[in-house]
Amino acid sequence: MSWRSGSRGVVLTAYHPSGGRDAPGGRRSGQYTMNHDHSKKTPDGASFDRSGSQDSLDELSMDDYWKELENIHETRGNNHEDQVAIVVKEPDEGELEEEWLKEAGLSNLFGESSGDSQENVVFLSTLTRTQKAAVEKRVETVTQTMRKKNKQHQIPDVRDIFRLQNDSKGKVCDGNEPSTAKTSENKNETQDETKDPKFSLGTDDKKSPLEDMPFPDTDINLEISFAEQAANLKDSSVGKMYKGGGGDTLLPNFRLPKDKTGTTKIGDLAPQDMKKVCSLALIELTALYEILGTEFKQQKAVKIKTKDSGLFGVPLSVLLEQDQKKVPGTKIPLIFQKLIAQIEEATLETEGLLRIPGVATRIKSLCQELEAKFYEGTFNWENVKQHDAASLLKLFIRELPQPLLTVEYLKAFQDVQNLPTKKQQLQALNLLVLLLPEANRDTLKVLLEFLQRVIDHRDKNKMTLKNVAMVMAPNLFTFHGLSSKTIEQSEFVMAAGTANVMRFMIQYQKLLWTIPKFIVNQVRKQNTESQKKEKRDKTVKKLLKKMAYDREKHEKQEKTPNDADVPQGVIRVQAPHLSKVSMAIQLTEELKASDIVARFLSQKSGNVQTLKKEDVFLYEIGGNIGERCLDDDTYMKDLYQLNPNAEWVIKSKQS
Repeated sequence: MSWRSGSRGVVLTAYHPSGGRDAPGGRRSGQYTMNHDHSKKTPDGASFDRSGSQDSLDELSMDDYWKELENIHETRGNNHEDQVAIVVKEPDEGELEEEWLKEAGLSNLFGESSGDSQENVVFLSTLTRTQKAAVEKRVETVTQTMRKKNKQHQIPDVRDIFRLQNDSKGKVCDGNEPSTAKTSENKNETQDETKDPKFSLGTDDKKSPLEDMPFPDTDINLEISFAEQAANLKDSSVGKMYKGGGGDTLLPNFRLPKDKTGTTKIGDLAPQDMKKVCSLALIELTALYEILGTEFKQQKAVKIKTKDSGLFGVPLSVLLEQDQKKVPGTKIPLIFQKLIAQIEEATLETEGLLRIPGVATRIKSLCQELEAKFYEGTFNWENVKQHDAASLLKLFIRELPQPLLTVEYLKAFQDVQNLPTKKQQLQALNLLVLLLPEANRDTLKVLLEFLQRVIDHRDKNKMTLKNVAMVMAPNLFTFHGLSSKTIEQSEFVMAAGTANVMRFMIQYQKLLWTIPKFIVNQVRKQNTESQKKEKRDKTVKKLLKKMAYDREKHEKQEKTPNDADVPQGVIRVQAPHLSKVSMAIQLTEELKASDIVARFLSQKSGNVQTLKKEDVFLYEIGGNIGERCLDDDTYMKDLYQLNPNAEWVIKSKQS
């Protein structure tokens, strides 16, 4: 059955088979599609040709995908009445853009607080040319909508907002703009920036950044905005590479070039900086989609009543809240962890693992028993066969009240297939992962790591990357199905497309959890400019309250003895939890973060050293970053030049 609405909303529904075997590929047909508003776009086949995913339709066997849909329907059985319809709200004019600006942290560009635009000057000053264009477009839409509605508060002109930013003293070069697009103002900004060697975005006025730093085709350039790269490569022959292929071996061997200042992973930054990363990622993703001609629209689910306890059909946030009472600090639902452990306890060499389903009636019975006994600790796991555990794992994902990839971004994940090149598809997925809520992102990471372990045993279990992607795509992307009147060919194209996106997420998962350097640099610049503003404000207050000699005395007191004693080219590293709590380290060209940690761990006192190298990390704290956990291959001299005012602390990640 399906749920329909007389409103303009889109309704998420349960899968409903349409019967017959006359669909493409001779598969058992059912309606499991996403409303992509095809009336406003080119035909599916045409748009799909652009990404090369259409080329892979002939190569990818779709049987596993359609069989999985049939298994999903059989598992649900006659429990359709238990499914709750989730209405995806169709936004009013300007509402989508207003919500976008709020998520980007720019809500005070409009509304009653729009007069306080100075608060956004720092943020706007760090945006690239394409990012600014994305913001301007949405501010203009909201402005026009508000004028139509005659809202009684100040409505700024979008040109005034960015004029304020350009006139501000803390200007910043985009670091990503092609030289042909720079205005005289941009060039002046770059000249101002080069006066401060402490922080640079690596821009050369005379050349395009792409000319300055050539990257091999399989290297992912994290130093320059993805949208700026797309703007430079648009309509060029380079942009047409890696379009074909659907086999495992035909996916490009993408890699991240080594960054001497260290690679930043999700989880390495302090929460306040991660919030800025998410705002920048949203703006960057929007700019990238618009440059590539793909519409980016966030869906918005109407709030519905959900279960406040249990295991299946419970929001991730509720699950984690109840799980943390039993296991403090856990970030992954306990039932999710246990099901994966149960699958791996047998062997991952079982043929057809994940593909062969458990018996539907048995799965239903196990599900009910788990709900009653899991938290009591009385559930007998010996009764759960491996294929049952795999079916329960997929059921858990499907039964989430909102999809693991979220209602807001599910369509954006699906639309990755429409981007022209595989590299751009990977860049978009990287930004989308950054945008997921922490609980969703952590759970997805554990899932992808597990799927890769299954694939690692493909010689025995016959589950290749392609097979696993085909089986898992319906569980992550359909979310009970999004009802629409699309034709069978459209459904077929979407199925292959989402399977290809699934392949990308599994194959390149290590790359997807990396925070691009250009975004980290934008965060650094925001912090630097904010600190300058705070310092100016504090100076004014001090001038009003104190005499000059008092202020000098106060500043001297603020300096720590260690800072005064440390000579040029030397940093002082603190390790409060180790035997050696402090050490002056001479910086050299080859000194890495791992060398410093090893040096501390080798200094043993009377107490036995309990911490191992893999348990502790060197952190960069303060200066132009809140807090950042350094990877082992970070070259300390290069990082020190980027952030000379930082403190350096060795500690465990848990602390």
